[in-house]
Amino acid sequence: MTISVRNVAALGLLGAVLVGCGGGADTVSSPAAGASPTAAATAKPTAAPGPKHARPAPAAPPTMAAGPQGRTPVYERRTGRGAEKVVALTFDADMTADQGPRAARGERFDNPELIATLRRLRVDATVFMTGRWAEEYPDQARSIGTDPRFEIANHSYSHYAFAEPCYGLPTVAEPDMAADVKRAFDSFRDAGAVNVVPYFRFPGGCYDDAALHALAPARVTAVQWDVVGGDAFAKDPDAVAEQVLSGVRPGSLVVLHCTRSAAPATERAIRRIVPELRARGYRFVKVSELMRAG
Repeated sequence: MTISVRNVAALGLLGAVLVGCGGGADTVSSPAAGASPTAAATAKPTAAPGPKHARPAPAAPPTMAAGPQGRTPVYERRTGRGAEKVVALTFDADMTADQGPRAARGERFDNPELIATLRRLRVDATVFMTGRWAEEYPDQARSIGTDPRFEIANHSYSHYAFAEPCYGLPTVAEPDMAADVKRAFDSFRDAGAVNVVPYFRFPGGCYDDAALHALAPARVTAVQWDVVGGDAFAKDPDAVAEQVLSGVRPGSLVVLHCTRSAAPATERAIRRIVPELRARGYRFVKVSELMRAG
């Protein structure tokens, strides 16, 4: 089975199995946000009665049109001549369904210091969260998902692969893929998260045509990356920072992680990455803003 994974050859971030925090049409549509992120991609906004000068509702997160034969669309780095100096920092909050006992023994799959640093530095970011992470840390999921600086996107329920081989990850059966994504969205909703967008990141970045077909009912846009932070299992924050700083271009999507157990150097790396990119004239945006601008 052929795996279509951009830049996965450089994935020092994934190692064997991550235990931490393409193709498609270019047309962008703007679905209305609703109670269910999976339904948001097709729902149309309706006008609600209100005062004559009521404040307009926030714009719904953009999504891409479905690809050929209804495949799930895949969004990658926005390119083009004269592209604005913007960069999207994304953080995968990983946790598998069977890691509960390790969490019960004190292993931390969250990274509240990282989120606090992003807030202190006033950095907008997108967190690709697994449903299992949201269940383990519901207060943090709610805090992230109600902060307008952040948005929560879907990283599956328990970080199982959607194509194989994929770094030794267990695999979700094709008939269960859309349900797995929905289960994660349900976990975000149950935690009280509000700023949830209809985007999905394949665990390990691994996907194929079968997975894109199987995910179509979930009505999400898959989001890849062009810059690998290399923070998984890394202990040297400067090495992580150098990898990000050397790879960022206008419109880049950077993949990092939100977990202390598997990416302990990320928060310290961010303290260097953010000011240096700002000194180069970059502005930090969420994936939804990057997609809307494109």
